[in-house]
Amino acid sequence: MTSAPTVPVTAAPAAAVPGASTARRRAARTAAWSVLAAALLVLLTGVALGTGQVEMTVWEALRALVGLGDSGHVLVVREFRAPRVVSALIAGAGLAVAGSMLQRLFRNPLASPDTIGVTGGASFGAVLLLATGASQEYIPLAALAGGLLAALLLGGFAWRSRMAVTRLVLVGLAVQQGLAAAVNLMIVRFPAELAASAMQWTTGSLYGRNWTEVWIGGTAIAVTAAVVVLAQRRVAVLDLGDDSAGGLGLNPGRDRVLLLLLTIALASLAAALTGPVAFVALAVPHLVRLLAGPPTLGTLGLTALTGSLLLLASDLLVLHVIPVHGLPVGAVTATLGAPWLLVLMFRQGRLPQRSS
Repeated sequence: MTSAPTVPVTAAPAAAVPGASTARRRAARTAAWSVLAAALLVLLTGVALGTGQVEMTVWEALRALVGLGDSGHVLVVREFRAPRVVSALIAGAGLAVAGSMLQRLFRNPLASPDTIGVTGGASFGAVLLLATGASQEYIPLAALAGGLLAALLLGGFAWRSRMAVTRLVLVGLAVQQGLAAAVNLMIVRFPAELAASAMQWTTGSLYGRNWTEVWIGGTAIAVTAAVVVLAQRRVAVLDLGDDSAGGLGLNPGRDRVLLLLLTIALASLAAALTGPVAFVALAVPHLVRLLAGPPTLGTLGLTALTGSLLLLASDLLVLHVIPVHGLPVGAVTATLGAPWLLVLMFRQGRLPQRSS
């Protein structure tokens, strides 16, 4: 009597593991969108550098940016156009990343520097500095201090009322409006020559950026953003919930506060470079989730690219399409973002009813 042949048992291939193929598809989709966003960003940068009274092709503008080509083109691009373009790229990325982080930490899709008072605090700090007559080189520090002041106000109100993290956006809106009222009062009291400068700054503008501001603000934003990237593993653990995060060795309350302070610092520094440009931080994370899926380290990079793309495109509209001289870029982003905020609030109001 012969025994039946034994069939060797082999491990299931990686593709058969539940979720593995889905994760790979999402990673591939994120990579594809990132490559497309980077290509569009290079093209739009060339257009922004080459458009104006001195016209150039995209190729000529990009060559002039690195010091090649006609000396006149190099002067125009590197001294007059590049600081404004680089400011848009850096601030757009910083605001978008800060918005994505705030939405994850607050577990609320309406959370952003605009809705929790951070940009209002940055405006308050910068305008207060202008009111004292101090050097404008200290505006980044003043904006950072103002953003942290808004965070302290938000935390104080939340602590006293024992409010859940997911509902802090309501308190943030109140803090934002209170600080905006204080800023408007200071502007009304300003001398005429300072009022115009302060008003332009508080609406969000890239006008008059220089390399000193770009290097100082850009370095601070880059360092803070790098720390945010390094903290992504902790953020992913916190996404599992406080109980699970505590079981995995984190201190959820302490780590969430530290990450919030880090994110608020990033948003305040970005606002210090361009002023409180509205809705970039709110809209971009939602757009990236729509295109690439749930947040990962890869989608955070796509978020930065998309934020830069949106702010630079809005500035091009201000400079060369909309026939209004001196229009701040914040007016364009606010016009684009206000309908988006209404849609999000409408969806937030309906989602609980659907799930019940």
